[in-house]
Amino acid sequence: MGGLATALALAKQGFTHIDVFELASTLGFVGAGIQLAPNMARILDRLGVWKDIEREAVDLKDTSIRQGSTDEELGHVDLKYIRATYGYPHMVGHRSSLAGSIYEGCKREKSINFFFATSVEGVDSYGPRPSFKAKPRNGQPYNVQCDVLLAADGVKSVIRDQMLRQQNVSAKIIDTGHAAYRIMLPRSAMAHDPELLALLDKESVTRWIGESRHIIAYPVSNKQIYNLSTVQPDLNFAAAPSATYTTKGSKPQMMDVFSDFCPKVRRMLDLVPDGEVCEWKLRVHEPLPFWVLDQTALLGDACHPTLPHLAQGAAQAIEDGAVLAVVLSKLPNPTPESITKALQIYENLRMERAYSLVELAAASGRAMHLGEGAAKEERDRQFAALKQGGGKGPVPDKWADAEVQRRIYGTDVVKVAEEEFRGMLARL
Repeated sequence: MGGLATALALAKQGFTHIDVFELASTLGFVGAGIQLAPNMARILDRLGVWKDIEREAVDLKDTSIRQGSTDEELGHVDLKYIRATYGYPHMVGHRSSLAGSIYEGCKREKSINFFFATSVEGVDSYGPRPSFKAKPRNGQPYNVQCDVLLAADGVKSVIRDQMLRQQNVSAKIIDTGHAAYRIMLPRSAMAHDPELLALLDKESVTRWIGESRHIIAYPVSNKQIYNLSTVQPDLNFAAAPSATYTTKGSKPQMMDVFSDFCPKVRRMLDLVPDGEVCEWKLRVHEPLPFWVLDQTALLGDACHPTLPHLAQGAAQAIEDGAVLAVVLSKLPNPTPESITKALQIYENLRMERAYSLVELAAASGRAMHLGEGAAKEERDRQFAALKQGGGKGPVPDKWADAEVQRRIYGTDVVKVAEEEFRGMLARL
């Protein structure tokens, strides 16, 4: 998402030669559901691709936070005010629709060239003319040289690891000890169960919470698919992750993990066909001391991977791309030195915001997973106060909290970059 959005944002700013190297062979029907927050929608609308995404997405009207074991509603938050407040609704959709629409936008730009099924084998130089080895899946490696190298190669970023080693800096991947199941239930699988079908037909996101576990669920693809994403202790913690951190899971194990959840939830989980349980290790990365080296910069999960509890992973990567395009476009006669300064401004604009949201997402997850004790009692007291106040007040599930939303959705990172660039450049 970050790489596609960055390429499109650069093209819209007038850059005439943008090469995108992608490990996957195609951008097909992959992934699961994704939340489409207003801060993401604002940028994609400016890039001319939001309308296509919005057409298939579901406009969320509310969220319900429920006790996993009993289905009792702990908290309820009306989300209809979001569109009026921030200009865009909070929607949910399919990742393939998001990626596909941005890709179609890129294909309309003559300046963007794609190289699929190609990996980055190693960086030879970070500047003044960055260069790296590209390796096609069925071909020989070759050297690529550029003016600016932007690495959106994910939590297992090759470029990040080499940058850190080159500067004698260590920062490691952190295994959280949790994993997630990604589940997509088609309407046909739920049609026989009126209670489940009602969930699919409702424009709502539901989170069932329990000790060390939760499930978040919502309809996508014009309510033709019900998306469920779980978080639970990683029972295969010692096993080495796959290249994508995603492995085949065990349905009996999944059913056992959520055996004390309510019948409604267990019926949905039981609809997953045997052999189609997909398990994803949740991993993050230690905060990095820098994202920029010479004319090379990191973005997205390569520098700030985040847990899914705020639904901001893709949104923050897209914000990175939009800001990069702004700061680089401010250089009328770019030199290697001015490019480095522009990239440092990007880092200064983005690092604090991104890392603060990484921590907030982690804190929200901890609140959702509390076991019995004083902390859980205080959390549930806040939920009870939320219900008594008609959905007003602090929300322990932070993505639904109005103050957190104001902080995330109310910040226009493109506008901030436009306004702050000159002053920040003068101080470098």
